[in-house]
Amino acid sequence: MTVFNHPSFDEHEKVVFCRDKQSGLKAIIAVHNTTLGPAFGGCRVWNYQTDDEALTDVLRLSQGMTYKTALAGLAMGGGKAVIIGDTHLMDREQIFSAFGRAVNQLNGSYYSAEDVGTSPSDIKIASLQTPFVAGLEGKSGDPSPFTALGTYLGIKAAVKHKYNQDDLKDMRVAVQGVGHVGYYLCKHLYQNGAKLIVTDIDHRALERVSQEFAATVVAPQDIYHQDVDIYSPCALGATVNDSTLPLFKAAIIAGSANNQLAETRHATALKDLGILYAPDYVINAGGIINISFESNYNPENARTKVNEIYHTLSRIFTQSEQQNRATAIVADEMARQLIKNKA
Repeated sequence: MTVFNHPSFDEHEKVVFCRDKQSGLKAIIAVHNTTLGPAFGGCRVWNYQTDDEALTDVLRLSQGMTYKTALAGLAMGGGKAVIIGDTHLMDREQIFSAFGRAVNQLNGSYYSAEDVGTSPSDIKIASLQTPFVAGLEGKSGDPSPFTALGTYLGIKAAVKHKYNQDDLKDMRVAVQGVGHVGYYLCKHLYQNGAKLIVTDIDHRALERVSQEFAATVVAPQDIYHQDVDIYSPCALGATVNDSTLPLFKAAIIAGSANNQLAETRHATALKDLGILYAPDYVINAGGIINISFESNYNPENARTKVNEIYHTLSRIFTQSEQQNRATAIVADEMARQLIKNKA
């Protein structure tokens, strides 16, 4: 399979394969669309089993970033980077120095930030090699709390649409992944009266959430069939798939993970099951919204902008119902139209 006929290629502007022998860096940077501005998107570190798996991930993630920034009303395009390797074994100083040099060669068409497997300190290392990074400590910093806030507001919008209820008191929420974003989301949910069922591969993260938020812990494979109102995927993507669809008892799927649908057709499958889906790149836009304020950073201005996620999702839910089409399809078309209008 070549890049140009890859199912997720979608007319990407640039796909750059990066290799640095001295550091061991193997990375792919994908710039999807810069119509609205330079491409922004985090750098993910993951031990992909194959290069094609990494390529598929970076292509899908970068397209999602284009739609995310468009629907968030930001003057940014969409991009993403993935570094292939075990995050626990690599020399981070060397890897992120090499990654910064690779980003710098794109001359500002792509700005990187943290993502799964990376932290603001990693981006700080890269920043010594390039100015084209964001989410730095001392500026906008860790975007996780803002991603969690937006996800929480999106869940509230879904509950309002589905149940005409303004609070989450006694709502049962299954949260998959309670790391950075998942932890802050659980805090919001708990403080709003929700009952939590959680899972993660990190036992320390589970213990923390269990103790602080009275969460019930279940095994990773058991999270899908819990008798809950809301399933909130906050780990990696593709957890809505042919295997999990028959298991869901939740009436709402709303979480911070990217690429939650394994395939586009699963959006319609959810609609046919009567499950309200909050499109991932809309609900999880809080982090990039926060980063968009970095040049003149004010956290209150960022929070005000993140609040718009509630209203954007409400419009998508209403239009989906009126048109009898899946929410993800409606959101995609909204984003593409915004980009077309700007082109």
